[in-house]
Amino acid sequence: MVALGIETVLLEPDQPRLQRVDIPMARLPEALDGFTIAQLSDLHYDDVFTIHPIRRSIEIINPLKPDLVVVTGDFVTISEFADYLHDEQKSADAAEPCARILANLRSRFGTVVALGNHDVKADADRITRVFSAQGMPVLRNESLPLERDGARLWIAGLDSVTEGRPEPERALRGVPRNEPVVMLVHEPDYADKVARYPVDLQLSGHSHGGQIRLPFLGAPYLPEMGRKYPWGLYRIGRLTLYTNVGIGTIRVPVRWNCPPEITWFTLRAGRG
Repeated sequence: MVALGIETVLLEPDQPRLQRVDIPMARLPEALDGFTIAQLSDLHYDDVFTIHPIRRSIEIINPLKPDLVVVTGDFVTISEFADYLHDEQKSADAAEPCARILANLRSRFGTVVALGNHDVKADADRITRVFSAQGMPVLRNESLPLERDGARLWIAGLDSVTEGRPEPERALRGVPRNEPVVMLVHEPDYADKVARYPVDLQLSGHSHGGQIRLPFLGAPYLPEMGRKYPWGLYRIGRLTLYTNVGIGTIRVPVRWNCPPEITWFTLRAGRG
């Protein structure tokens, strides 16, 4: 039991793994074949536990020289008792040291982020300002184009599904229908709605993979909007979804059979 405790509290939560995934995209131009994206999610920054896997993740990502880094929300943590203790603003304080650390990430097109339910409940506007000041665009129902060799890839982001107001139509306004789109959506189960739009790939987090996965039983607990597609790769119609299990932890600093994850996507031109 002591060994199990050491593994679940001290070892596994501090050892992010690199998960490599190839994503074929029918609408991806040949000029963008091989485009790489590193995804982080659910950092839930604190200076005792999660700071260590966050730093380690940066050490892993930077030497790989990705084209783009994306972070799919929950930089801070709202206590389950926040409504009673009124500590939303205190929770939002964690955004500043988190953004300073993430500013050390290096990639060709920089780092783009979307907000999670904890971020929106804490203080969405403040957290948006903090990350924008560090040169990391925060996409809340908006999109931006990335161009390489005359070809374009659009990165879109939605507001939190459970705490905000996601507006896919607004996010995709101005995006040509024949150009590929990667959508950042914190809550993965919203993919059923995103699949109705011209989006090629949705990147999500939120579920933490349950943090604990029991043999044959899976995760004892998964959050709302993170239960249908809790981890890994899915196909919903023409949409590809990937749910990252996150870097940080919530409620208890424990992971078992569910290590923190950096996902490394290589986009491939061809049949999606």
